[in-house]
Amino acid sequence: MARILFNQVCKQYEKDSQQVVKDFNLEIADKEFMVFVGPSGCGKSTTLRMVAGLEDISRGEIYIDQVLINDLPPKDRDIAMVFQNYALYPNMSVYENIAFGLRLRKLPKHEIDLSVKRAARVLEIEPFLERKPKQLSGGQRQRVALGRAIVRNPQVFLMDEPLSNLDAKLRVQMRTELIRLHKQLGVTTIYVTHDQTEAMTMGNRIVIMKDGLIQQVDTPEGIYNNPANTFVASFIGSPPMNFIDGKVLENGPRLEFHTNRFSLEIPDGKAHDLRKVNMVGRPVTLGIRPENLNVDTITFEAFPNSVIPGIYKLSELMGADRFLYLDIASGAQLIVRTNPRNCWDEDEKLTVAVDMHKALFFDRQSGVRLIEP
Repeated sequence: MARILFNQVCKQYEKDSQQVVKDFNLEIADKEFMVFVGPSGCGKSTTLRMVAGLEDISRGEIYIDQVLINDLPPKDRDIAMVFQNYALYPNMSVYENIAFGLRLRKLPKHEIDLSVKRAARVLEIEPFLERKPKQLSGGQRQRVALGRAIVRNPQVFLMDEPLSNLDAKLRVQMRTELIRLHKQLGVTTIYVTHDQTEAMTMGNRIVIMKDGLIQQVDTPEGIYNNPANTFVASFIGSPPMNFIDGKVLENGPRLEFHTNRFSLEIPDGKAHDLRKVNMVGRPVTLGIRPENLNVDTITFEAFPNSVIPGIYKLSELMGADRFLYLDIASGAQLIVRTNPRNCWDEDEKLTVAVDMHKALFFDRQSGVRLIEP
């Protein structure tokens, strides 16, 4: 079993410098595909390199299969790493690139040949075994890099933004290939990316990082529907979640979210939870996904007390959807996902219905989500 455990792991390059990774605690199950995602400089690649042994651990412990690996040299950790730039030997053929690590381990020639051809068959690169890397496309080179990792039969795969050098269409294809490969091999995998689409489509679970700290660990569905804070809510989702500042106020028996221009009725369940955490009369940030807003008349009838006036500014046609950009108050903007056939004139006044059952409420100062969705 290749369970990976991080216990209070920190990374600091110099004694007086800021920590790049802070108090990183995580357990990755055997055969799990775990994705580390976050903006540049958040510490995700550094964490991966500490697992690989390419970076020293300043403090804390990392275990693979209950073995402490802090002081183990990289060659003894039973891991295989796939890099962003492929790291292939240009003077060697595809066959020789894949076989190189096995030859260093002095495996028998027939065993190396069997392993290389098996990996080539899995990755569908058998016709290219005699070619040099410069004769291959980007996607084919990445398959060779994967083949070199596969033949080692490691406990753990480490992948550091392996698709970032590919064009958009090829990235989609290789995402599918990697998912298929993981299901077939069942090797515990840590995959680093800054691309939220890769994270959402590939990971069994996602670790979202910011400034060296874990912000949330959950399934893709949990991250999207139940974000822990405004950073997670804004980072995951395209277009991003809308945020509106306001206050929670009483209006007779009802609870409402108020701004200077409009008020939205809060459903009973959410009202009960907001009262429970003493948020009545206090400033909050409301978060709502673009797909939970609507400009159809039928929706107004369903949510008569939860509408926002806006002014249409522009739209983006995205094939199956159209994204509307509306001004709602003093520079604030609202993004609405709608039917692509709908069209409006610039500066036309629109009314947007809000599905308040899908609304999230965050603390204005800390950004932490206040109640369960």
